[in-house]
Amino acid sequence: MSETAYQGFGDKALPFLKALGFHQNREWFHENKAMFEEHLNEPRGRLIDDLAVRLAKAAIPLTCGRKTSTFRINRDVRFTKEKHPYNTHVSAVITRTGTKKDQGLLYFHISPDDCFLSVGFYAMESDELRAFREAIVARKPEFDAALKPLLALGYSFDTENSLKRTPRGFEHVDDPALVDLLRLRHLTLSRRFGPERLDGTRLLEDILTLAKAAQPLLNFGWRTIDPVRAARDNN
Repeated sequence: MSETAYQGFGDKALPFLKALGFHQNREWFHENKAMFEEHLNEPRGRLIDDLAVRLAKAAIPLTCGRKTSTFRINRDVRFTKEKHPYNTHVSAVITRTGTKKDQGLLYFHISPDDCFLSVGFYAMESDELRAFREAIVARKPEFDAALKPLLALGYSFDTENSLKRTPRGFEHVDDPALVDLLRLRHLTLSRRFGPERLDGTRLLEDILTLAKAAQPLLNFGWRTIDPVRAARDNN
């Protein structure tokens, strides 16, 4: 497979998503589905195909697939009061297995108002999150070193859903910066990017750069939560 199949998203990609926000009905979407496929869905697929090849070539233990890594444009409205049928963004994850259920991920999100890349561990089980917090406290210098390549690229922690209080069992921690880390519900870092990164192969290169810089953090996390998952599965 060519490593250069992906040449960017179409020039109507963001305008389509913006219009979809105003036209949240199936008739409009189906009338304009060809535009979605040409400017958003197919370029995303080519991006994912090329990422999988390049990650394997670089011996980075992450992968992705068109079917397993992408999020649908259709929203699941069964358990929400918000009944609009379509997302106004496109996105995908890159994980060890290429599936959305795996922990330790890269994520790209493209929308008219907010394009960003993320990396880390999202929505961990409670025992995984506790083990991760304990590892941060016990091996803080190692954790700090794992973060350095990401901080150097301009990534920062996502703090929107932080706890207001220190988690139980960590009340003895008196370092304010460490307390802030322990209050995070998700150990993810993100960086916003402008729409110009959607042209050419720039986003592909950005994700590959992130994948390389993320290896110390992902390895730290995998070494921490994999034994927790294995113990749970064996019970």
